[in-house]
Amino acid sequence: MRVLMIKTSSMGDVVHSLPALTDAKLIFPDICCEWVVEENFSEIPAWHPAVSRVIPVAIRRWRKNWFKSLIRKERINFKQSVQHHSYDAVIDAQGLIKSAALISRFTKGVKHGCDIYSIREPVASWWYDKRYAVNKKQHAVQRIRSLFAQSLHYTLPTTIGDYGILQRFTKNQPIESNHYLVFLHATTKESKQWPENHWRKLIALLQSTGLTIKLPWGAHHEFLRAQRLARGFGYVEVLPKLMLEEIAHILVGAKAIISVDTGLSHLAAALSRPTITLYGPTNVDLVGGYGPNQIAMLAVKKNMAEITPEKVQLILERLLV
Repeated sequence: MRVLMIKTSSMGDVVHSLPALTDAKLIFPDICCEWVVEENFSEIPAWHPAVSRVIPVAIRRWRKNWFKSLIRKERINFKQSVQHHSYDAVIDAQGLIKSAALISRFTKGVKHGCDIYSIREPVASWWYDKRYAVNKKQHAVQRIRSLFAQSLHYTLPTTIGDYGILQRFTKNQPIESNHYLVFLHATTKESKQWPENHWRKLIALLQSTGLTIKLPWGAHHEFLRAQRLARGFGYVEVLPKLMLEEIAHILVGAKAIISVDTGLSHLAAALSRPTITLYGPTNVDLVGGYGPNQIAMLAVKKNMAEITPEKVQLILERLLV
């Protein structure tokens, strides 16, 4: 069976799609899944054993220069790539007009997606051959698992979803594994940031644990923040710029992870690492950390400063026992 999955972004959404593939592979061991994903996240689908080919797309970048000749050539090459095979099923798990109108309609195969009552952009469902009701009030992971089960005609497993990537990253772990914490301090929205003075206070409170604290970063302003957080603490390490796979190896070796609401927090969940995630304006029931050892700390009034370093320390100490 050859299936095309369309789930382009964001990082958290891409990670949330992995358990559906694990379900499908258990039912169809010979399944061959290809995955259309935004170029910035193209590493992630390749980690799953059910994925045979990753097809990067660059809609975010193309939008800026849609009619330039180079971009036009990239779009043509992408169209040829998704038309290279005929598929037994094309499953649009993105549920947006851009995924339906700009991607799925070019593919060869029966197109599956959510119906107009279950989808973020109802117009997108017009492009599907088969439409399904999927409960909006369940976690994103469960929604995608349900969509896959209905599209490929199997009963949705009642067990918790398995991301299917842990074994890849637990092989040959370095000797220093489980002797450090990771602080995922960077997120795109200001409303989801935890104040820098809170991070520094927490770092000071954790000195007695004897654990190293590692700070990854992506953009330059996140590097500068990491340097500010680490200043004066000899047990805090600002990591070099890393690829996603390298960050995953760091995460899987952590004793625990403290994170704001960011894509990497979902990757930590996928790797089954004990994670405390600090949430402001996020509905954790729908898009929070999914899996074992995931602890959500909520800012009641949506103000991240409400979550004190002392409260985080207390929960972390219980987690480390």
